[in-house]
Amino acid sequence: MTAASASAEHSIEKIRAALRPHGLFLRGTVTFAKGEEAPSLDGGAAAASVALIGNIGGSIWEPFSRWREGAADAGGTDPLDNWSKQVILPVAEATGVTAYFPSDPPWQPFQQWAMRAEGLKQSPLGILIHPRFGLWHGYRGALAFARPLPVSGEAVMGHPCDTCEGKPCVAACPAQALASGKFDAVHCRTYLGVTGRGGCFAAGCRSRNACPVGWDYRYPVEQLQFHMAALSF
Repeated sequence: MTAASASAEHSIEKIRAALRPHGLFLRGTVTFAKGEEAPSLDGGAAAASVALIGNIGGSIWEPFSRWREGAADAGGTDPLDNWSKQVILPVAEATGVTAYFPSDPPWQPFQQWAMRAEGLKQSPLGILIHPRFGLWHGYRGALAFARPLPVSGEAVMGHPCDTCEGKPCVAACPAQALASGKFDAVHCRTYLGVTGRGGCFAAGCRSRNACPVGWDYRYPVEQLQFHMAALSF
């Protein structure tokens, strides 16, 4: 192992250790080829790599809930985004790297990065499906590095949606928001507005719940309700 590789691996281990108490994980890395479009570092140069940060199952819910109960500035319409920044930004600063978030400009191609980093694919709901975690995972931020990073993340073999019989997620949607084969947010929100706090608000999106992949990683009910409330805005 070269000195540069050893330094990069040391940084990665420090980041993992800092994120772990918050239920966040390094989900995978992307290294950019010469001339490929890449995010900028704080100094303006192009990054060599990004490391994706996210949750697996309901891993973030307890730490996020504790923070939300005790933080004076936990209000607003995007408390989960606020929490993500309060956790990830100090890690970026301590490591000397640049943080990016899905909620903030300059908008970055998080889904494309995730597809490259973990070999994932979009489900009919538009959420990336993982062969082990199913639809129960997410990306809360990314760290951009000046140097190439060692490859990390799971090697994904096959995509569950390609061999899924009957597409239960499509059939389960009471709003028929997946009838066209692609998630229709207008149909979904219209249905949620009509049903009020019943239906999908009570136990989460019926289509997402209908997917049999990764059931052991399903979010707790409170987290499902939180995400449904955010979708209804």
